Amino acid sequence: MIDGVIQTPLKQIQDERGKVMHMLRCTDPHFKNFGEVYFSWIYPNVIKGWHKHIKMVMNYAVPIGCIKVILYDDRPESPTFKQLDEYYMSPEVYYLLTIPAGLWYGFKVVGTKEAMIVNCSSIPHDPKEILRISPFDSSIPYNWEIEHA
Repeated sequence: MIDGVIQTPLKQIQDERGKVMHMLRCTDPHFKNFGEVYFSWIYPNVIKGWHKHIKMVMNYAVPIGCIKVILYDDRPESPTFKQLDEYYMSPEVYYLLTIPAGLWYGFKVVGTKEAMIVNCSSIPHDPKEILRISPFDSSIPYNWEIEHA
């Protein structure tokens, strides 16, 4: 796992009326600060990435659909420098993915139905603290195509 990334299992409480899906509490040891919460819809065959936040810590959960999240560490001082990790997130594999500032990330839907990722970020969105490059930029060694084995 890339240095600073935290994967925290989350509870779902279900009964005949429906369910509650936990995400993040201010009393959790991995909680740092509250900036804002937002929901990002992703359509099939769309790639959202690459992005890198300079200050923001992201806390992702996926309550609807299935999403593949890719992280890439280009921090020269990091013990996981040049490491690339894939995470599959869905209600069936439900956890919180905490992504520290300074990592490149991107995501896309797995399957044919749209999905939603929820982010409880450590600071409000600020377009001045985010870097963006094409999902096909060769500086990140990742192929977004489906691998047919």
